[in-house]
Amino acid sequence: MRIRLAILILGGGLLFASGALAMDRWAALSMIESGDNDRAIGPGGEVSRFQIRPNLWPGGNPQNAQESLAAAKAIMKLRLEDFEKTHKRPATDFEFYVLWNAPWEVDHPSKAVTERARRFSNLVLLVH
Repeated sequence: MRIRLAILILGGGLLFASGALAMDRWAALSMIESGDNDRAIGPGGEVSRFQIRPNLWPGGNPQNAQESLAAAKAIMKLRLEDFEKTHKRPATDFEFYVLWNAPWEVDHPSKAVTERARRFSNLVLLVH
């Protein structure tokens, strides 16, 4: 009986721990891109916690988490729609990151993009 209880407690703890560490796509993207730093500016002038390129930034305050999330969602809406039309399915978490970081590489990502996309995928928990 003690062994069963220990297994149940340990198993439940592992489930809780894995759920506690998982993130949704937007939280994971912010973590990977800037470590959730709203003031981050990338080497190419990328702004916000999502590191949005200056030519894609729609205006507003990139240091405002809600504005940067809205901008990131607007950018990804078009990319995800195009992906679904082309591939006849939704993007996986891996493909989502590639679409964000290097959309032209979505079918054949470079080694560096693949590595970041794998880290991103490991952070994400999708509820279907």
